[in-house]
Amino acid sequence: MTTSTSEYKADSSNRNAALSDGVQTTAPGKLRVIKRNGELAGFDADKISVAMRKAYIAVEGEQADSSSRMRELVEKLTLQIVETFLRRMPEGGTLHIEDIQDQVELALMRSGEQKVARAYVLYREEHARLRAAQQQGISKPHPTITVTHLDGQRRPLDLGRIETLVQEACEGLDRVDARKIVEDSIKNLYDGVPVDGVSTALMMTARTLVEKEPDYTYVTARLLQDNLRREALSFLGIAEDATQHDMADLYPKAFKAYVAKGIEFEQLDPRLGEFDLDRLGAALNPDADNQFTYLGLQTLYDRYFLHHEDVRYELPQVMFMRVAMGLALNEKDREARAIEFYQVLSSFDYMASTPTLFNSGTLRSQLSSCYLTTVPDDLDAIYRAIHDNAMLSKWAGGLGNDWTPIRAMGSRIKGTNGKSQGVVPFLKVVNDTAVAVNQGGKRKGAVCAYLETWHLDIEEFLELRKNTGDDRRRTHDMNTANWVPDLFMQRVFEDKEWTLFSPNDVPDLHDLFGLAFKNAYEAYEEKTRNGELKLFKRVKAADLWRKMLSMLFETGHPWITFKDPCNLRSPQQHVGVVHSSNLCTEITLNTSADEIAVCNLGSINLVQHITADGKLDVEKLKRSVKVAVRMLDNVIDINYYAVPQARNSNLKHRPVGLGIMGFQDALYKQGIAYASDAGIEFADRSMELVSYFAIEASSDLAAERGRYETYEGSLWSQGILPLDSIEKLRQERGAQYLEVDTSSTQDWEQLRARVKQQGMRNSNVMAIAPTATISNICGVSQSIEPTYQNLYVKSNLSGEFTVVNPYMVKDLKEAGLWDEVMVNDLKYYDGSLQPIERVPEAIRQRYATAFEVEPKWLVDAASRRQKWIDQAQSLNLYIKGVSGKKLDVTYRMAWYRGLKTTYYLRALGATSVEKSTVDRGTLNAVSSGAPAAAPVQARGVEDFLEGRSGPRAPSAGDIDDLGCEACQ
Repeated sequence: MTTSTSEYKADSSNRNAALSDGVQTTAPGKLRVIKRNGELAGFDADKISVAMRKAYIAVEGEQADSSSRMRELVEKLTLQIVETFLRRMPEGGTLHIEDIQDQVELALMRSGEQKVARAYVLYREEHARLRAAQQQGISKPHPTITVTHLDGQRRPLDLGRIETLVQEACEGLDRVDARKIVEDSIKNLYDGVPVDGVSTALMMTARTLVEKEPDYTYVTARLLQDNLRREALSFLGIAEDATQHDMADLYPKAFKAYVAKGIEFEQLDPRLGEFDLDRLGAALNPDADNQFTYLGLQTLYDRYFLHHEDVRYELPQVMFMRVAMGLALNEKDREARAIEFYQVLSSFDYMASTPTLFNSGTLRSQLSSCYLTTVPDDLDAIYRAIHDNAMLSKWAGGLGNDWTPIRAMGSRIKGTNGKSQGVVPFLKVVNDTAVAVNQGGKRKGAVCAYLETWHLDIEEFLELRKNTGDDRRRTHDMNTANWVPDLFMQRVFEDKEWTLFSPNDVPDLHDLFGLAFKNAYEAYEEKTRNGELKLFKRVKAADLWRKMLSMLFETGHPWITFKDPCNLRSPQQHVGVVHSSNLCTEITLNTSADEIAVCNLGSINLVQHITADGKLDVEKLKRSVKVAVRMLDNVIDINYYAVPQARNSNLKHRPVGLGIMGFQDALYKQGIAYASDAGIEFADRSMELVSYFAIEASSDLAAERGRYETYEGSLWSQGILPLDSIEKLRQERGAQYLEVDTSSTQDWEQLRARVKQQGMRNSNVMAIAPTATISNICGVSQSIEPTYQNLYVKSNLSGEFTVVNPYMVKDLKEAGLWDEVMVNDLKYYDGSLQPIERVPEAIRQRYATAFEVEPKWLVDAASRRQKWIDQAQSLNLYIKGVSGKKLDVTYRMAWYRGLKTTYYLRALGATSVEKSTVDRGTLNAVSSGAPAAAPVQARGVEDFLEGRSGPRAPSAGDIDDLGCEACQ
């Protein structure tokens, strides 16, 4: 039987050869081709023609496809190849695809088409490489670059996966360029690059663009996720590689595997395995991974994720669920509460403190942030206190020690009839203990020693952080703070003398405050005059105050904190005395030899509660505060206590400290400048709402779970709320020494009645912590801080990170001012817009940085918040062009405005202010003539200072003399 070529071509079911007219074959339908996957297919000569045409086009260009010569040659060679196979197998048979391609090569070579033949060889090689890559799951292999994987094997760089990763990382970010990231990254790769090196190249490319477009920080973080996923998922046996879109399916699987591994490694509490892990895994939100900045995610990876043998096997949403589960262990419906807690954490509406993030759900669930102790005047007790410091620090607690009871240098030691060396040598031991016990290897040990201003060792205490003098009497690594009575400040204002005592001679002063302290102190002063007390020293109060400020400027310590407002406004003054604050000056709780005060911290992310139209979402804020207070209350019962005195205190009084962060971001989102009346008003109203809802939540918990043990007799039980306690401070201090705004907007009478009826679950509810690290995690401004700089490089334990103010960039873009020149100007002016005259005044005012906000605005905003807080706030003071007069007025103003504590002084000397000839040196001057965003108004304290008798205290108007030497 014979079949013509035309007949054969017309038969679509038997396309097993392509022959010219007149060429005949037998059994054409019996030719078959073995494909590379082993499947059989019919012989199709057209595919040979197509392959050769592509080779010609590769050599001669697209125009070759229309060349009659090329078409004739391709048809001729195709027929030759077909004839070759028909001669070999006239009765039909099976060919391998490689045999066919070999014949194509031979035909091209024999015809003298060497260039085309070479193109065809390359075509075959490329497709062979593509097939090999596809078998390895590589969709689009790079032609020259291979990647060394974790198993040591080299595989082609998967361009398809890189493009997918970068596209995913750029989703929802309109102002970023995915193509540029891919192209620039590939330029930095080399053959054999490790798999992590690919991710690093992508991240490094993206992070270099952050200074020009802030959204690239999110791109960088999302690219970092690729490393995190690879490390954790491969360790858990879930997958070697995964994209973010894959995580919707993989997160639940990874979560279950993670819990099993964590329990196996004896890192997680076995009770976590008793939860409904399927239900919790289904609640994980992979999209929440996309809200991290690069700094935030890298911080989590370096310091927070659980690891085993240096492998991080915890992913972000898994970590938040682990924390939530740990806090829900004692709840009736554990799964529902865990999901509720997870949602506020993963959304960044609220963030738990670092110890809680470190340890919740682990075998050692030390979740509390702060421990306050009083050290008794006994050698055994002193070293027990130092031992307690070590144990508390080991499990990530910050420490505040009250050292006032320790007798002063030169006082008699009854047991040996010798003389005491005072408190300083013991503080040297405390300093070295903090260095040695570095919070479980996770961060530096941290302790702050407090001493009252009447202690005879106070002058040497002021010099502990100096870099000169006897190093055996210096503490270079610990913090120090003055615990200042109101009477001392009054003596400073009145330019009177101040007497220093040894506490073993005046033992009751330690526990007295207000008028009771004043009366006892003056009685002891009388004893020094009649000879009953021999060991004392009399100094001018103003001289000691000057030395305090001088050391504060020179060394950053001791911080200045105020004893009387901390005690007179304390809800718990019926059962003890506040003898100090904590490491960060926001906690004000009672301490004694039997009680170590403990506080559990967390912060509402204020900017998350500002709507798109710039309004405070009151209902959302109420929900967040309610959940946060419940979480904090749960800490108390779940917490691991390293020493029994801490358990005793915490279970008895149940204090918590709910604070805020992202305050500056919230102002930006509303278009409000920090240094403005509107900014002060927002500080007042926002804190009022947090206070109202927090007190309400604690009272509702009391109705559900019971009141705290020492509730009866507290200010709460008397219907005295934080706002009301200001009047008690006014009565004891004297109205002439206090100016505090007491306006309100909420129905506080209704809340007073509610508290009196239901009680309170917690003795203390609010405290504003610095939030230094957790605000980085959430990508917002720290605590109540103004923006440090609008463009700078931040260095911490995780590396260096470019930080740019995204709100400023947005406003400058809208004004048509964001370009390379603006970026360079910001770098030159240390992130300040003030010297850049083409920027409109309104924008410069809104984006004034910390040293460009006059300190009076910081104090006024803090005063408005303080009236609502039952504890205190970590308030850093920024002073530019610092002078002794400016320090004097700023800290007097802090006391006069009713603040309980201050924290770090951030001083910028006048000699380091300027980089240009533009006269901006007085931007931070307190004088009304300073060209700052808003003029200074007297607001009472300056007029008061002007009117004192005797040597005139400096007024705000005096503090524009940048020629004064600092702290004279």
